[in-house]
Amino acid sequence: MSDRYENPLCKRYAGKEMQEIFSDDNKFYTWRKLWIALAESQQELGLDISDAQIDEMKKYVGVINYETAAKFEAETRHDVMAHILAYGEQCKQAKPIIHLGATSCYVGDNTDIILQKSALLLIKKLLLNAVAKLYNFAEKYKDLACLAYTHFQAAQPTTVGKRAALWIQDLLFDLERLDFTLDNLKLLGCKGTTGTSASFLNLFDGNHEKVKELERKIAEKMGFAPASVYAISGQTYSRKIDYYTLSVLSGIAQSAYKFSNDIRLLSHMKELDEPFESGQIGSSAMAYKRNPMRSERIASLARYIIADALNPAMTANAQWLERTLDDSANRRIAIPEAFLATDAILSLMINIADGMSIYPNVIKKHLDAELPFMATENILMHCVKQGGDRQLLHERLRVHSVESAKQIKLNGSENDLLTRIVEDKLFNIDKAELESLISAGKFTGRAKEQTEEFLGEVKIILEDNRDILGVDINIKV
Repeated sequence: MSDRYENPLCKRYAGKEMQEIFSDDNKFYTWRKLWIALAESQQELGLDISDAQIDEMKKYVGVINYETAAKFEAETRHDVMAHILAYGEQCKQAKPIIHLGATSCYVGDNTDIILQKSALLLIKKLLLNAVAKLYNFAEKYKDLACLAYTHFQAAQPTTVGKRAALWIQDLLFDLERLDFTLDNLKLLGCKGTTGTSASFLNLFDGNHEKVKELERKIAEKMGFAPASVYAISGQTYSRKIDYYTLSVLSGIAQSAYKFSNDIRLLSHMKELDEPFESGQIGSSAMAYKRNPMRSERIASLARYIIADALNPAMTANAQWLERTLDDSANRRIAIPEAFLATDAILSLMINIADGMSIYPNVIKKHLDAELPFMATENILMHCVKQGGDRQLLHERLRVHSVESAKQIKLNGSENDLLTRIVEDKLFNIDKAELESLISAGKFTGRAKEQTEEFLGEVKIILEDNRDILGVDINIKV
């Protein structure tokens, strides 16, 4: 509808699968599955619930009568009660036992956890695919020497592959945190209005074991381990859980943001380009422009996620006693949007990592322009070994380096430090000998070897997770 605001995360950025996870269809379908799991479990534990009632509930589990629910919500001003009544309109026999003993958070909170689990699994898939694409990139360019930077000032060289390994390492930190959060995600269970399970204890005539078994059965029916229910809660699960989940997404956003910034800097230096389609327009005014718009979009969305992660932090500390409702509106927006934005930035990372163009000649040009300055220590040691005076040579190198740098900055001159050294009789070294000395190893240290060793570890992780890597993405491991 062009006359209404539509969320750009859905309209422009996030993928279909993540949108489906947080759709109304999936939400209310999950509510109904939870009501069925409750009824089945209560029947199994001896309550008077018939097979016909459960069959009726199953018949309409995916047939959400939205118009009826909307009519009831307009009357009751309560979304859960509206859907209970709407479900009851379809299930005449089961109507008396739908939601038996439960409170709104039984469906609301348990569904939130179930959706977060599904969304985290999708994020894990995307995260691993981003790692896999960067793995291929790092492997390909593990020994391509390039100028490295500290403070964005020229520093000792590294390799293009080693730089990509740094991006991968950040993502693996995020993967560890994501796995930990997934492994520790539990359902609220069915604990009633203040978390005491009083209503269920009453239903089962004071039988504590049946009340505990009820939660175990529901968890198992909803795809969780029987013990994956929080032992203690108020009416809701602790809102710190949402904070932990969004902290994972914030961490991924931080890693993606750093990656995107590096791509933008390297693009500026013409060492690298992100993918650019043949008909793509970089600027409406400047026809020659190839702006790194995908990286810029990552930065923009990542900034939003990092800020959004403050929402559950503030919500968690504002909860009163056993529960308060000032969490509801915030969580409806903050949690889905964080997942939708993270889905978008990881999809962009995969696209960029898979289609980056590297320009070795430009990389070499930048490296060669600075290499003479970085080689001065090696030149000094070589000349000392040939009988030169270390202190005199050091001072002469300092003078030549300062003057060469001055000419570069003032006049745009080429770096003539090596020529100055060859022409200075104190060094007693010819051009061929000097060039041989400078090119040896290209001053990258163990960059290649570190990258190879690290990628060996990454390969194991990718192999262990091959079953959830996207089949539509070519993974070379």
